[in-house]
Amino acid sequence: MFSQNRSIGTMVPREAWIAVYMMTDRYRGTLYTGVTGQFFTRIVQHREGQLRGFTKKYSLKQLVWYEIHDLMTEAIQRETSIKRWPRQWKINLIERDNPRWDDLYSAVFEWTPVPRRV
Repeated sequence: MFSQNRSIGTMVPREAWIAVYMMTDRYRGTLYTGVTGQFFTRIVQHREGQLRGFTKKYSLKQLVWYEIHDLMTEAIQRETSIKRWPRQWKINLIERDNPRWDDLYSAVFEWTPVPRRV
C-alpha cells in the first residue's frame, strides 16, 4: 500500500511513514508519545510487547493518536514539543480527533487512507 507524500510528490510505502504517535492502556490512562520512521512496524512492536521500556512496562498497546510527517526532523521536533506539554494538553489533542479514545490500530492497519499530514 502507498500513500501520497504531498511535499515531494512521490509515493511512500506505508511501512515507511514517518509519524508521531501516542499509545495508552485505557481511556485517559498512562500515555506514551513516540516518533518513528516505520509507523506500521513500530505499532506492531508495541502491541506485541517486543520493545523493552516504558510501553512494555505499562502495557501501552492502544494507538489513540498519530500524525504523519514528511520529514523525520519535523516529526522529532513535534514529538519533543508534545512530550513537554502538560498532560491535559495531550488529552485535548487526542480528544480533538478521537474523543472516545478508540484504539486506532484496526482503522489504520485494515484500511489505509491517505494519512493525515501536518
